[in-house]
Amino acid sequence: MSKKNKNADMAESSHLNKISQPTNIGFNILFILIALICVIPVVFVFMISISAEESIQMNGYRFIPEVFSLDAYKFLFDEGEMIIRALGVSIFVTVVGTVLGVMLTTLMGYVLSRNTYKLNNFFTMIVFIPMIFNGGMVAQYVVNTQLLHLRDTVWALILPLCVSSFNVVIAKTFFKTNIPESIIESAQIDGASQLQIFGKIALPLAKPLLATIALFLTFGYWNDWFQSSLYITDQKLLSLQALLNSIQRNIEMMANNPSAGISMVEYMNSMPREGARMAMAIIIIIPIACCYPFFQKYFISGLTVGAVKG
Repeated sequence: MSKKNKNADMAESSHLNKISQPTNIGFNILFILIALICVIPVVFVFMISISAEESIQMNGYRFIPEVFSLDAYKFLFDEGEMIIRALGVSIFVTVVGTVLGVMLTTLMGYVLSRNTYKLNNFFTMIVFIPMIFNGGMVAQYVVNTQLLHLRDTVWALILPLCVSSFNVVIAKTFFKTNIPESIIESAQIDGASQLQIFGKIALPLAKPLLATIALFLTFGYWNDWFQSSLYITDQKLLSLQALLNSIQRNIEMMANNPSAGISMVEYMNSMPREGARMAMAIIIIIPIACCYPFFQKYFISGLTVGAVKG
């Protein structure tokens, strides 16, 4: 093909792929609306958290508070020991769970991506089956409490969420489509073991995959409160999200049972109930929102490869 014909084909392809100005404006408006849908609820929760409790009780939730107040944040500051302990549990569970989950998921995905592995089909089926159905909550609870004895341990918040079939399939697809077999064969000829190939060749090329899996796990661990409700009775092991859920249930209980005790009722009445819940929600949102920009560079490419190529 001549250079002239090549340039003509490129020009035609560019013309076909070009988006018209009205369409471009429409897309921009659509993306702005989607962004507002995501941001406005967070701003609304923050405005409620800095509203006076009396104003909320009289006027309900308002985007612009009639009376501003930092009583909710002062209340959380007074309960600092409880909040900091729960925050420490959430950070520990998120960091350890994410690191362990990424390690196990990538190891499993790499092994299943190798056609030379004799048990490839068998273990691929074992990983795929839980994506269709599982043993149910009762079976999971019995295994974790009676067999593994995870009840009232921090591992009960980590291990049940550590590995998922979906993440393993993404890892398998990524390694299979992005790590050329010729590179692995060359490394084997040079005497490298499979573990050396995985650590020195596969992982450095898998940054998009690592970011994708890490982001999924980070969000999952940070936002989880259900594992605490199942396995944790020790208040010292409650995560930040579980603590928020506990505070909310206690507020509702006291509101529905005014005869539970004069001192406790007076304490609950003096507490900025709605504001405290919203303030803690803001405290929960901020750290995880700050994590996303660090993963964004690799997240989309890693997720796209895992989802599109089979």
